[in-house]
Amino acid sequence: MMHWPFLKLITSSGSRAKLSILNYHRVHSELDPINPGEVDAEVFNWQMDLISRNFNILKLGEAALLLKQGKLPERSLCVTFDDGYADNVDVALPILQHYSVPTTFFIATGYLDGGMMWNDVVIECIRKIPSDYIDLSEKKLGKYNLNNWDERHAAYSEIVKKIKHLSQSKRQELVEWLSSFVIAAELPELMMTSNQVQLLHECGMEIGGHTVSHPILSCIPDEQAEREIADGKRRLEEIIQDSVKVFAYPNGKPGQDYLPKHVNMVERLGFDAAVSTKWGVSTVKTDKNQLRRFTPWDKSPNRFMLRLLRNYSHAD
Repeated sequence: MMHWPFLKLITSSGSRAKLSILNYHRVHSELDPINPGEVDAEVFNWQMDLISRNFNILKLGEAALLLKQGKLPERSLCVTFDDGYADNVDVALPILQHYSVPTTFFIATGYLDGGMMWNDVVIECIRKIPSDYIDLSEKKLGKYNLNNWDERHAAYSEIVKKIKHLSQSKRQELVEWLSSFVIAAELPELMMTSNQVQLLHECGMEIGGHTVSHPILSCIPDEQAEREIADGKRRLEEIIQDSVKVFAYPNGKPGQDYLPKHVNMVERLGFDAAVSTKWGVSTVKTDKNQLRRFTPWDKSPNRFMLRLLRNYSHAD
């Protein structure tokens, strides 16, 4: 895998440093036909090979501290995973270890040990529905052709968009109704176990908070939001028997999915740094509790690196 020596020409260290943070969710063992844009093991392998040769890779907590102190090395980069999928351990961890990539995992504790995130219920239901058409207009969710994987991808994407910002109770009601279209036993177990979280910690990886049930914080009462953040932190600390000092906002769009009051909650609850999903790189001027992240989706090394380089133009 190639080196990109000219990176040194556009990156700085110290007080002028810029921090890139990559944001992943799943790493499939092979290409997922209903989600062809998601990363599989083959792609993730060359991505980790490429960044390990060209960047100084740090855990988020360490990078955030060095950034704040004006001591961040040039070409600094963090790798992060959200939610707590089991394939992060089964598929991604061996690759991360092979390339010696320290990584931060943000885990929603409510789905550990057999839980399933609502969006995954939608995806798996649409994947497994045997018919080539489904009418969900009874619940104002639309009508969809399901003749091929492209149509199934479009269907689940639209359904997720329609229900993402509903109240948790209404969303759960709709997801349970949708799941009645398939046999419950057909839904796979996708999330980590508590033992896998502990294993990540024992392997030297960083564990971060991501609430309990992954709510859109701006859509729930303040007391519930603070409890979600605090209880998720507490549960992870029980599992790893160590402090949890970094956090990722669910969905993570500033001003939409979380608000300044939620940033204050994160600070008050003792986190040292937190990440959003706002694109770009972070600088010494960036709020340490609203660090930016970048989602890599390109399937060729050159495009991947070029997008990383373009990302440097988005900074505070």
